Amino acid sequence: MGFEGLLGNERLKENLRVSVGRGRISHFYLISGPAGSGKGTLARLLAAAILCQGDGKPCLACNACRKVMTGNHPDCITIVDPAHKTVAVDIVRDARADMYVMPNESSRKVYIFPQELRTEGQNALLKILEEPPEYGVFILLSDNPEKLLPTVRSRCTELRLLALPDSLLQTALKQEFPDADGESIAAAVQRSGGWLGQAKALLAEGAVSVQTENFVKSFCARDTLGLTTVLVGMEKWKRDQAIPEWQVWLQMLQSALVCQAGQKATSPLTRQLAAARSSRELMDAVQQLQKVIEYAQGNVSVAAICGYLQWALR
Repeated sequence: MGFEGLLGNERLKENLRVSVGRGRISHFYLISGPAGSGKGTLARLLAAAILCQGDGKPCLACNACRKVMTGNHPDCITIVDPAHKTVAVDIVRDARADMYVMPNESSRKVYIFPQELRTEGQNALLKILEEPPEYGVFILLSDNPEKLLPTVRSRCTELRLLALPDSLLQTALKQEFPDADGESIAAAVQRSGGWLGQAKALLAEGAVSVQTENFVKSFCARDTLGLTTVLVGMEKWKRDQAIPEWQVWLQMLQSALVCQAGQKATSPLTRQLAAARSSRELMDAVQQLQKVIEYAQGNVSVAAICGYLQWALR
């Protein structure tokens, strides 16, 4: 199987196949690329290759590979800090201390850092990067490697991910979104910058609830009764259910404005909004939804907001 789970980047994958196959494994890998570039996919495949017990590493068939890919291998540890955007220094220090505990099942022990590290965290990590145990491997993911300390970056083997060609993106998107129309796929490819994750996120905007679909149809048709029906049906919703729905409406209206400015839309509903309503009407609706989302977050009842929107979005 090898590294085929990562699209494109053929030269990078071939270099990894050769180096891992020959047992030339670095103590510190830096995987760099923007959001949606495949950093997480490559990190997991690389960890599987390092711990693989079969041939053609990663074989993805042996017990070790399966455990790594499902997040259950005791010698593959992912370091995250859910409470913060960056990993707190104490968590890095704990990982550094744990590195000196021998592996459980393998000859190596892999630590994956999918979040960015602050300066304090990088300095804490640097202490073990200078003299790591023979079995230790660190894999650091970064959207912006230029922000890393020079002393940290100089010790890494950097794996820089490249944007994918349009043809490869189109093929991948057609396979994953078989119901998406050609125009939506073309728009996602154009707006993604060549990054599969970003293209998939753009296409996923088209997967909406029945309420959102009916809202768009009613708003486009200036159907007051249809809009009222949608909103009355939401009056008994809880805030944590209604707010995300209104945020989707807001995002679609904003995308429709961008579409009117000349950028291709990835959703047929967005194209409908852009064609049916003027920029002024779309902007007014955006402002109204921004207002009611703020109201809802400030504990105004969902029923009261639904009543207000029946008038505000006519």
